[in-house]
Amino acid sequence: MDPALLNRMNRSLRVEIIPLGRVDEVAGAVVAANIQEFLGFPTTLASPQPVPEEAHLPGRNQYDAGWILKQLRRGLDPRALRLGVTTRDLALPILTYVFGEALVGGRAAVVSVFRLGTEPGQPRKDLGRLYERLAKVALHETAHALGVPHCRRSGCLMRFSYGLDHLDTLEIAFCPACREEIARRTGALTGINYAGTPEPTDSNPSPVPGRQRPS
Repeated sequence: MDPALLNRMNRSLRVEIIPLGRVDEVAGAVVAANIQEFLGFPTTLASPQPVPEEAHLPGRNQYDAGWILKQLRRGLDPRALRLGVTTRDLALPILTYVFGEALVGGRAAVVSVFRLGTEPGQPRKDLGRLYERLAKVALHETAHALGVPHCRRSGCLMRFSYGLDHLDTLEIAFCPACREEIARRTGALTGINYAGTPEPTDSNPSPVPGRQRPS
């Protein structure tokens, strides 16, 4: 693809990053910087919003990531993705916990730093490793929100992660096929195809949300 066209496509899509509750400012900055660096999308860091208490799962002291995603989609600009960042422990009713979750193609995602820090039994948090893991999860879920599915290629950031050990083995990089899919999905959402002409409009342009196993 023509680099100038790819840049124009990317600049036409914006990612809104919303801290949910009290979130370390550095965490938000790390997420924004990595999305701009590896996806090429402009980012805006919004003012913090409270974690919706309606998402609380009684008896588990966790928050329903799916419910939060529905809230994040409200009032979302057609050419924007929205990413929530929280310190709360996220889960789904059928899963014990998730590092992050996205509506695949639904333009909304949420990630949590709750389980990305030092493993049990280790004395101190390694903030460098925590932020690196957060960047990986945020990029992975943002690509899901754009519509990119999981990848089977070893090392690709879109590969399903079974835990922190596996997450740590992944590079902060997408394989060529996933990069191509990211470009294709970006073009479809921004109305710019590979030839640089407007995509045909649809009477219902919003993607149908899908459920993907979290990373």
